[in-house]
Amino acid sequence: MKTENKILINDLLARMNQATQRANALKEKTLEHLNHKSSAQSWSALQCIEHLNLYGDFYLPEIEKQLAGKPKVNAKTIFKSGVIGNYFANLMLPKKTGSLKKMKAPVDKTPASSDLTLLSIDRFLKQAEKLKQLLQQAEQVDLTKTKTAISLTKMIRLRMGDTLRFVVYHIERHLAQAERA
Repeated sequence: MKTENKILINDLLARMNQATQRANALKEKTLEHLNHKSSAQSWSALQCIEHLNLYGDFYLPEIEKQLAGKPKVNAKTIFKSGVIGNYFANLMLPKKTGSLKKMKAPVDKTPASSDLTLLSIDRFLKQAEKLKQLLQQAEQVDLTKTKTAISLTKMIRLRMGDTLRFVVYHIERHLAQAERA
């Protein structure tokens, strides 16, 4: 993938605005509905949201740290995706058929409780606002040269643009799962 910073950031911001609307719509449901699990192995809607919060706890400070003090670039600077980062980002998106590739969440990112409250959605919405602020800052940074750690291992660092794509696509993936739950 190759695109201008501004185009990428505008796309991710639009996706996050939609994600915020979807999360707010979940708040209209009852707690019983939001904590309902269709099977013992599935997650409830609130568990999906809490899973996103656990990822946000890692990625938001990491993104903020890597953006801090970086030299400003023109918004027309071209972002070029890396092979691994592009793979991880695209893995989060639905296939052309609309189905999602099943994955097992890391233990530290699996919500322990199945009796959650609306505080999980409120926490997600705060993280979403923070991510939107970081996206706006990222537009003026070289998204190809700036690297971030990933939650799975310290051995791999992704390009900032790929990390931002992964995080936003991951949010879309689990909001869709929450809406189905």
